Amino acid sequence: MRFLVLLLLLSTSPTVHAQWDLQNSHTEASLRGVHSLGNGVAWASGTDGTVLRTEDAGVTWKVCGVAPGAEKLDFRGIQAFDSKTAIVMSSGKGDLSRVYKTTDGCQTWKLVFTSPDEDGFFDAIQKVQGNALEILGDPVNNTFALFSSSDLGETWVVDGDPGRVAAAGAGAFAASNSSLIYLDPFTFFATGASSASPAQVFRTHAHCVPPKDKPLGFPTDCTLEWAAKYVQVGSIEPGSGVFSLAASAGTRGKNGLTKITIVAVGGTYTKPDGTLGTAASSIDGGLSWLPAITLPHGYRSSIAYDAPAKTWITVGPNGTDISTDDGRNWRALRPGSGDASDADKNWNALSLPFVVGPHGRIGLLRKDVLVAPAHRK
Repeated sequence: MRFLVLLLLLSTSPTVHAQWDLQNSHTEASLRGVHSLGNGVAWASGTDGTVLRTEDAGVTWKVCGVAPGAEKLDFRGIQAFDSKTAIVMSSGKGDLSRVYKTTDGCQTWKLVFTSPDEDGFFDAIQKVQGNALEILGDPVNNTFALFSSSDLGETWVVDGDPGRVAAAGAGAFAASNSSLIYLDPFTFFATGASSASPAQVFRTHAHCVPPKDKPLGFPTDCTLEWAAKYVQVGSIEPGSGVFSLAASAGTRGKNGLTKITIVAVGGTYTKPDGTLGTAASSIDGGLSWLPAITLPHGYRSSIAYDAPAKTWITVGPNGTDISTDDGRNWRALRPGSGDASDADKNWNALSLPFVVGPHGRIGLLRKDVLVAPAHRK
């Protein structure tokens, strides 16, 4: 993350003052996709085929031309490669789930992929390694859909890796384009709950079998598989579960493994003020999960991690919370005397230092909001 080290006077108070500076997006679209590249370059997306971009840290947001045929699409996810090249994903049933690409700063768009499944529904799109991207979709034939591209989104294939079996009635959420994340060498995705199952987080792992009749030390035959763990986020009811994931990597140990911490947030979106099951964390790369001790103070749709400040930040309709102990305890960020009274709330998605929400809301996190651990009081 390349923006300057951000915020926080950590005091004994349960709330902290400092907030988002609201920006002019020049649109009334509901925004749910945002991707910050650093150095002032960021892209955002939303309803009615809306795509925005900035090259000056949001001083000016430019509304892009709408891709032909995308005028009524809901662009829930966006991933950019530079100030001119970006991939945008719409969510909707069947062929309303599409992927468009621009290479000229959104002057023109090319349709590069459409859901091949009549009952499919795209939930998230993420860059993984190099020129590779992945799309997560709701279950088709009881299996979570996954598609991949290795050429900047020009062509797409169906991923056939086993283990993505969905619980009855479960799906993923397209609330903030963060139900799917990648942290080398793992990919993770989160699900909602259902009457048959709590929420789950899936993780890739290599399944290796030594080939028969080969000498000791001969390379084993490995395949990629998925495995899921239950997560104490949300409750067993419609519209509940994990809505967003973020991860951080620690130092590499003697065994060559990297410590990966993951934090999951969510709740029940029809109960924005409910604090039951709004966050959980894992310190072993998703193998086990613990619910937060002090919870975010409402349903949360997006979470991000700021590495320089070692701080997690999460947003939702009723506010913003931060954690400095890997998601175990959360405290609210409240507007200060110089902030708009609603500067902490009505947010959908994060890509620090930007946050986006309904009615074209865009905010920029102030540079004095998060501080590195050495400077905390």
